[in-house]
Amino acid sequence: MMSFVSYFLSGVSLGSVYAIIALGYTMVYGIAKMLNFAHGDILMVGAYVAFLGLNSLGLPIPLATLLAMVTCTLLGIIIERAAYKPLRQANSLSVLITAIGVSYLLQNLALLLFGANPKSFSSFVPVGAVRFADGALTISGETLVTIAACVIIVAGLIHFINHTKAGQAMLAVSEDKGAATLMGVDVNRTIALTFAIGSALASIGGILLCSAYPTLTPTTGAMPGIKAFVAAVLGGIGSIPGAFIGGILLGILENLSKAYISSKLSDAIVFSVLIIVLLVRPTGILGKKIMEKV
Repeated sequence: MMSFVSYFLSGVSLGSVYAIIALGYTMVYGIAKMLNFAHGDILMVGAYVAFLGLNSLGLPIPLATLLAMVTCTLLGIIIERAAYKPLRQANSLSVLITAIGVSYLLQNLALLLFGANPKSFSSFVPVGAVRFADGALTISGETLVTIAACVIIVAGLIHFINHTKAGQAMLAVSEDKGAATLMGVDVNRTIALTFAIGSALASIGGILLCSAYPTLTPTTGAMPGIKAFVAAVLGGIGSIPGAFIGGILLGILENLSKAYISSKLSDAIVFSVLIIVLLVRPTGILGKKIMEKV
């Protein structure tokens, strides 16, 4: 029983990382109607910046984390302005190809700068493990902090969207860019802000992921990025609560599959469940059908 609880909580922790990353996907899609497949590699950049801040610059953990967030925020804005803004009116295939190109660009730049050898990532979580039931159940500090961070981020983001002027501008742009422009909303600035927030969250996700699984390479963000996208689709892409629910479910499913079925088949099981869910509910768990004018 205790082993199941341990696997379950580890799954919730992993799912919380997926949820934090998925928020970037779901916000960009919901507002700009494009998929930023370079999002996972921004995660990797954030982890490398945090690693350098802690180990090379000697910064304390809070400052190294802040440095990673600021760097990824600026990177997200630059990518949006340089790669995606010129394609605002282009077809989705052009945007997809560009996103893949940006992804490989970031991976190869990291390869040139840091090499292919894995870096040993020191945990950014200064919290010890907590033991229950006379030591029969041990929950790591990384698990506790990751879950708490995810809940706080999701709650803060929902409050920001619903109760601030910038958040209301995002909602307006997501509904109708033309109407939002007529109402005085700066669409370009709003989309740039969306990329900035999503990229900052990706850096947090990268730090938490590498704290729990302490190996950092130029491809660290590739698979978590894909799984976070799956989580966003599973929960209903464009929905912040949906990204949270999808991420948690995906993490639990992956961890329990590894523990009780097969670690080699866990990814196949995760993607199979996604296919089944989308066959039953194509818009995802919390997604809404969009009526298009013809």
